Amino acid sequence: MMGTLEIVLGDITRQPVDAIVNAANTSLLGGGGVDGAIHRAAGPELLEECRTLHGCETGRAKLTRGYRLPAKYVIHTPGPRWRGGQHGEAELLASCYRSCLELAAQHDCKTVDFPSISTGIYGYPLPEAAQIAVRTIREGLRLYPGIERVRMVCFDEHTRRVYQSALDEMA
Repeated sequence: MMGTLEIVLGDITRQPVDAIVNAANTSLLGGGGVDGAIHRAAGPELLEECRTLHGCETGRAKLTRGYRLPAKYVIHTPGPRWRGGQHGEAELLASCYRSCLELAAQHDCKTVDFPSISTGIYGYPLPEAAQIAVRTIREGLRLYPGIERVRMVCFDEHTRRVYQSALDEMA
């Protein structure tokens, strides 16, 4: 049986799941938005572990413990900056989701929560990002049957509606 994809409104730092995904920067040393919120909620140990990872390429992912978060793991993935759509942004964004799901499967995660990757200060247009996320996650759920549930945890109602619309269109 294939796992499910759900779209929810909430704070990703408060989700009791196997893994949450951090929309990180390539240094993995914290930043603004969801990245900063995850680092603050996890505590200083997360930054200490991230320092040992020596960064991460855009479109790839690395895993750490969750520390003070209710999630067991944090999967860090640097999304692409939007530069007009002609610089491989779509493939890099899809690669973020694929890389995270692959790592989650390798660590026997049954539940994984994602934020909206690259749609904040990186400027990726939300409707396009939502389509890529939903399509790639659904493909990943077929590839990794051990993952039972993936959720897009949206910070605001507008973002939740855009992701829900993308999911409904592909149903």
